[in-house]
Amino acid sequence: MSDGAVLVKTRKFMKNPLLARRQMIVDIIHPGRPNVPKKELSEVVGGMYKADPKLTILFGFRTKFGGGKSTGFCLIYDNEESMRKFEPKHRQIRGGFMEKKEQSRKAMKEAKNKGKKVRGTGASIAKHKAKRAAAEE
Repeated sequence: MSDGAVLVKTRKFMKNPLLARRQMIVDIIHPGRPNVPKKELSEVVGGMYKADPKLTILFGFRTKFGGGKSTGFCLIYDNEESMRKFEPKHRQIRGGFMEKKEQSRKAMKEAKNKGKKVRGTGASIAKHKAKRAAAEE
């Protein structure tokens, strides 16, 4: 195999209609390359399943000892609305669907400690107010 050749195989394919997605494990064979960029893989997997590469989420890749093979997880959402609804925020930020909100370390700690002081049913309300106050600063 040449330097740029990559073989992509999927296994444990499953349709998940409740979350409006298809999910599978992806095995990548990439001899002569340390690893393969997720952007490149999303285009390949999206093409395999006739899906939009933007709605193809790849994560959790681990390269096998000795290199040449990696395994990870793939989710292909049916539409962007369901992807925004069910996908965790950190993966949406990685995919470019959301902007990361910068917040100082001190503001986060103050919000956390303010929430700890209130007990009972008012705790969630106090945490929400503390987060709002920290965001305004």
